[in-house]
Amino acid sequence: MAEGGYRLVYGAGDVGLMGAVARAAQTAGGETFGVIPEHLVRWEVGKTDLTRYVVTETMHERKKVMFMNSDAIVVLPGGAGSLDEFFEVLTWRQLGLHEKPIYLLNTDGYWTPLMQLMNHVIAEEFADESLLDFVEVVEDIQGLMAALRAALS
Repeated sequence: MAEGGYRLVYGAGDVGLMGAVARAAQTAGGETFGVIPEHLVRWEVGKTDLTRYVVTETMHERKKVMFMNSDAIVVLPGGAGSLDEFFEVLTWRQLGLHEKPIYLLNTDGYWTPLMQLMNHVIAEEFADESLLDFVEVVEDIQGLMAALRAALS
């Protein structure tokens, strides 16, 4: 990210995968923007040494601030929170509320079952096939960086 000149906007945690991503971005000289709700500061060990650190009152406010300060959405392998954030920005995109690119980083096929589920939802006619047009699945960091360069230049 730092080499590409991209700023990391994320949930400001200092643990887990995103904590590692933030530390790597900082080590490489990248800009980091963290947003964390008050109630998670201790639980997620809020990373306060970021370029910009914002504490919000609620999770909803956190997601809004993160979204408003992002040019693209990249979903790394994760759990319920990652799925929540993914489906929210996907729904907003489907409703025409934004045109930001959304990427699933499909490391070792992690998101393949999610894409199968989305295809199932479409096959069962709960969504139009155009839903898939709003998400780009990338298999590795090189593919992600190429997609970001193409979309954001």
